[in-house]
Amino acid sequence: MGEAEFDQARPLLQVHDLAVEFRSHNGVVRAVDGISYTLSSGETLAILGESGSGKSVGAQAVMGLIDSPPGFVTRGSITFRGVELLRLSGSQYQQVRGRRIAMVFQDALSALNPVFTVGDQIAEMYRIHQQLSRAQARVRAIDMMDRVHIPSAAQRYADYPHQFSGGMRQRIMIAMALALDPDVLIADEPTTALDVTVQAQIMELLAELQRANGMGLILITHDLGVVAEVADRVAVMYAGRVVETASVGDLYARPAHPYTEGLIASIPAIGRRHRELRPIEGSPPNLARIPAGCSFHPRCPRARERCAIDDPPLYDVVAAGDRGSACHFWPEVLGDA
Repeated sequence: MGEAEFDQARPLLQVHDLAVEFRSHNGVVRAVDGISYTLSSGETLAILGESGSGKSVGAQAVMGLIDSPPGFVTRGSITFRGVELLRLSGSQYQQVRGRRIAMVFQDALSALNPVFTVGDQIAEMYRIHQQLSRAQARVRAIDMMDRVHIPSAAQRYADYPHQFSGGMRQRIMIAMALALDPDVLIADEPTTALDVTVQAQIMELLAELQRANGMGLILITHDLGVVAEVADRVAVMYAGRVVETASVGDLYARPAHPYTEGLIASIPAIGRRHRELRPIEGSPPNLARIPAGCSFHPRCPRARERCAIDDPPLYDVVAAGDRGSACHFWPEVLGDA
């Protein structure tokens, strides 16, 4: 597949009605059930939700990393610069993965190969995709380690993953993902298990590299604080579906879905010392047995009879601008915000 097939005038990344399920002898798990979003160059889209909401599975589908079987993309479209990725062969997808769309995985220690040095793992990107010599790839890898602020990069080229701290391993993962200057970076919980100081450093690094490259960034997280700091737009997921989309400012100021409302109410806020935290009652549903109607209705304090019967679409929230809410009673939620 040649470079000319990508149309730079077309939207960077468009995901439409994407569905992924996993099949086993115990039944079918609908991990992703019709998600849609668009990402533009230079934009940061946060995909927010609890564990098990389908955030990571959706990202793996975009990367073409769903193992089949047991996983299957059952419907939908993933379009990059006008090219439908789901129609590509395995070898064609390999040309997109890493070069055009890259991913930083959640657990750096598991994602890195423990028997190869970190330098060799970064250099391999250049050797495979750009056919550079071993010496040329080493120079590029050291330069990339410098870009992600690894101290004494040349000396640490020959170190192994276990010789780095959690924050430094995450930087190595970012270096590998950005080695080929991708147009899209997907960061899956990039600050999980890191202390708050290192979290801030990692997010600032991503923002710095994004400004330099103009890439689109998809940030997968459950951390509302991180989202507030770095995102332009937010897609909130619950039980495999997008239940609200909004700009980050609109989402925090006036949530339009009870789930989003509950997430925001369950975190402490500076300046509201006497405000009582209100956790969301209950647990997310089993994705193999999603309840009828709105999947959130068993936990929703606003649920009514209709919610248990009628599955809501993602309504256009016209009054609040370019946003959507999968709640039959979104005007009431928005009005109470």
